[in-house]
Amino acid sequence: MALTHNLGFPRIGAKRELKFGLESYWKGQSTRDELEALGAHLRERHWGKQAQLDLVPVGDFSFYDQVLDMSFTLGNLPERVRGFQGDALDNYFRVARGRSAQSAEAHAGCCGGVAAGEMTKWFDTNYHYIVPEFAADTTFALDASRLVEQLREAREQGVAAKPVIIGPLTYLWLGKAKDDSNKLDLLARLLPVYARLLDTLADEGAEWVQIDEPVLVTELDADWRHAFNLAYHELKASKVKLLLATYFGTLQENLHLAANLPVAGVHVDAVRARDEVESLLNLLPASKVVSLGVIDGRNIWKTDLAAALDWLEPLHERLGDRLWLAPSCSLLHVPVDLDSEQRLEADVRSWLAFARQKLEELRVLAFALNFGRAAVQAELDANRAAIEARRASPRVHNPAVKAALQQLTAALGQRKSPYAVRATKQAAHLKLPKFPTTTIGSFPQTPDIRQARSQFKAGEIDAATYRAAMKAEIARSVREQEALGLDVLVHGEAERNDMVEYFGEQLDGYAFSQFGWVQSYGSRCVKPPILFGDISRPKAMTVEWSQYAQSLTDKPMKGMLTGPVTILNWSFVRDDQPRATTCWQLALAIREEVLDLEKAGVRVIQIDEAALREGLPLRRAQWQEYLDWAVTSFRITANGVEDETQIHTHMCYSEFNDIIASIADMDADVITIETSRSDMELLDAFDHFNYPNEIGPGVYDIHSPNIPDPQHMVDLMKKAAERIPAERLWVNPDCGLKTRQWNEVIPALTNMVDAARVLRAEVV
Repeated sequence: MALTHNLGFPRIGAKRELKFGLESYWKGQSTRDELEALGAHLRERHWGKQAQLDLVPVGDFSFYDQVLDMSFTLGNLPERVRGFQGDALDNYFRVARGRSAQSAEAHAGCCGGVAAGEMTKWFDTNYHYIVPEFAADTTFALDASRLVEQLREAREQGVAAKPVIIGPLTYLWLGKAKDDSNKLDLLARLLPVYARLLDTLADEGAEWVQIDEPVLVTELDADWRHAFNLAYHELKASKVKLLLATYFGTLQENLHLAANLPVAGVHVDAVRARDEVESLLNLLPASKVVSLGVIDGRNIWKTDLAAALDWLEPLHERLGDRLWLAPSCSLLHVPVDLDSEQRLEADVRSWLAFARQKLEELRVLAFALNFGRAAVQAELDANRAAIEARRASPRVHNPAVKAALQQLTAALGQRKSPYAVRATKQAAHLKLPKFPTTTIGSFPQTPDIRQARSQFKAGEIDAATYRAAMKAEIARSVREQEALGLDVLVHGEAERNDMVEYFGEQLDGYAFSQFGWVQSYGSRCVKPPILFGDISRPKAMTVEWSQYAQSLTDKPMKGMLTGPVTILNWSFVRDDQPRATTCWQLALAIREEVLDLEKAGVRVIQIDEAALREGLPLRRAQWQEYLDWAVTSFRITANGVEDETQIHTHMCYSEFNDIIASIADMDADVITIETSRSDMELLDAFDHFNYPNEIGPGVYDIHSPNIPDPQHMVDLMKKAAERIPAERLWVNPDCGLKTRQWNEVIPALTNMVDAARVLRAEVV
């Protein structure tokens, strides 16, 4: 009998209950006991939704981030949070966001907060994790309480539990050494703690433990491969069976390594690595379980169940009960339940599967393998009809868009003049001071803004009333910026629900869910639009709002757009054509908007590409192919303007040092990046690369409620001036301000403007 299991379930709740519970706790509006009770309630509900599985993940629930959970399980706390009063949860949130609940900080004398942990992308997803911190003297100490408590909860509810933990090599690989030490030198201290953890879970009744090692789908050098052998030969003495889980890509040269590690089973991503399964089976001994991730855990399209069965049936005949079926990865990356969606167009809805529906697909596949296709014929027939309808739908295919792609030429991606010429013309036109100040685009999405948007969507107010409300918010943003003394203003994006969804709503080829939320980090959730067909722009999307904002001020007003690569990477993207083709369609559509903004008199245009790096393949050998079409897409979007029009782009919370040449190839006049949490570490690339254009290294960490100190920002910018000429430096936050409150934003930006004034006086 083929068995079914899951690698992880969305933790936020179908109605984002976790988000609201966290934010209530942080504000002091609810208690720690209430937050803990909410977590227990969500776990119970989510385990219930997975009851049809043979094994259910336990430990995949987190109050913020599973990597941060592992750091606390291993006792790896940054020195700066040790010694505070309060319980472990308070310190947990301090590492995550710089402070815990207001009441806890007042009790601990920590009202000013601490430096939050660095945050970066989880492999090639849009999920962010808190980076573990290491040093040569790092030690580890087991605290298994979180896992033990959840395992006991599951047992009391009759759940067939499979604890989930991050493996030791992936944990080390994800972290950063804060000194010159080698992270692998810590393995000898780490493994005994893992061994005790596994034995503790065994003592609590666990038979299997899922140990996630997705780093195996990346390129590992000889030292890391040797470390895998060393680690798992030491852990093989544990009293539980280990399921080694890999996902997000192919194993390639690590296939033999993964197959021969002394574990009881291996999980592979059979969506992205199907071609490797036969080789894996030939390497595995007959005693090992083979878990195949046959349902895509990263996207929302229905699985072609008939095609999957055609492939799986011979494997099932060969493997028997050694065959386990699962999603390709944790379902953290998809929404919870399609049944909540009542407003999606019926045809598009019929093509989709969210987390609950993916588990139902898993059930149907297992039932067909174990009892024959006839046992689930009705389900298979319905699936086949949906798959065929999507393939044939005229809503998916637009001949005019395909014809436009045939007209793409290299000239579309070229500015009229090189940067040096453009910079002189832009300086004459904009007349900005040294170290010009700006923000990244958005200002706080206040309750009034959200209420007006909700009322408009519900039909409770008309379009004129809504537009008047948004104009009032734009006017407020402009007034506040002028009072602060910022040099280049933004309209604040009051009218935008999300930097991708807003544009998708105005492009043909997109559909939108009501409740399709996924977690980005902590309490931050996003609702990716569904890119199902060929993309075109029926009309201008932002011009009227930018024109209105410019009419309120004599200072330059930035037009704000999201770039094609970010729209692509932050959408649920169609899987029936190459991603590059879809990106080029987006590039042509956003190019039209850029040109319309310029015609309307907007001479500073920011095209955000926050997600450029996260689209990188996990293997460096495949990077250049991606970067070629991604950079080309940006250049198509940006480079139709006149020399006097200044093009900005923004990127946040990613490592850029290893792709800096490609970023330079984008040829944006100004790039703004995140550097505040990394203490300007991201500028190390400029020690060896002569970046040719202007740059704004973010000096204000907007993901923390802490107010930045002016001198700290001055010090950060002076570090930047050691690498980049001062005349090419901008001063700005590291990301948009929509998630912050005005009472945080005003003092923070005041300090930022003060820092710029100091820099103008002190830096030659």
